[in-house]
Amino acid sequence: MKVQLWAIGKTSERYLEEGIALYAKRLRHYLKFEWRVLPDVKKAGKLPPAQLKAREAESVLKQLEQGDFLVLLDEKGKLMGSEAFAQFLEHKLQLSHRRLIFLIGGAYGFDDSLYERADSKLSLSKMTFSHQMIRLFMAEQLYRAVTILNNEPYHNP
Repeated sequence: MKVQLWAIGKTSERYLEEGIALYAKRLRHYLKFEWRVLPDVKKAGKLPPAQLKAREAESVLKQLEQGDFLVLLDEKGKLMGSEAFAQFLEHKLQLSHRRLIFLIGGAYGFDDSLYERADSKLSLSKMTFSHQMIRLFMAEQLYRAVTILNNEPYHNP
């Protein structure tokens, strides 16, 4: 199974891009991993938030395939520690899905159509982080999870 981390819109800060690239490279040592940035909606600044979320959802839904397992990174998702997340990842990797996709939404979150399509929702914290920062945090947590699964010393419980 291929693991993919998708985000809507470009990363605005170079240090975030560098950090994501570092973890993406490390992850490829353990599994088939792809970091994908979905294009911003054209003229997004002129759209009301609900319409923007609907357009972003259309773009995502067009790129999903029948056998994909979609996990939304959402503030109302399930909270779990790093070790529990590693077990979650291990379990999902054993399923028959083609791709395991973790999706980071835009600044306003997700449209209802994506909530309906999602197979799971995951929250990284009770705190709110920018959709830009979550990209790096999630890439690091994926890396931490695979090192936990491989009994490597990166994670210190």
